Amino acid sequence: MADGSTPPDPEPGGPVPAVRPFLVTAGRVAPDPSGRTMPVETQVVATAEGLAVLDRLAFEQHDIVAACRIPQSIAEIAARLRLHLNVVRILAEDLRTAGQLTVHVPDTGVTHDASVLRRLIDGLRAIPDSRGVLRDTD
Repeated sequence: MADGSTPPDPEPGGPVPAVRPFLVTAGRVAPDPSGRTMPVETQVVATAEGLAVLDRLAFEQHDIVAACRIPQSIAEIAARLRLHLNVVRILAEDLRTAGQLTVHVPDTGVTHDASVLRRLIDGLRAIPDSRGVLRDTD
């Protein structure tokens, strides 16, 4: 720029993949014929078998298994790899079926419990802002 500063990066996470999601999933929009999808909070972790065949996997599958050396949620994987959420759901199910990922679906009774949400909100309010000031409570 004229003042010597660098222009802001228009894409802070890097370039967006140019491949359309339907190409990555071979046109599938659901992981199985029933149309059920994994919840975004589903935890996924790579298996020893998945890590052993890592170099033989396709690009996106490789990236998912590599990212899952530590447990990740479907939402975290999609954000980290900059992939469409449904693409990650479909590929994760494919990798689970092949034995390369272990999938842990959360107990829906716990995830829909209002007390969990209340504790989360209270915990977030307990974090001071950048000036060290706590947020107001209800």
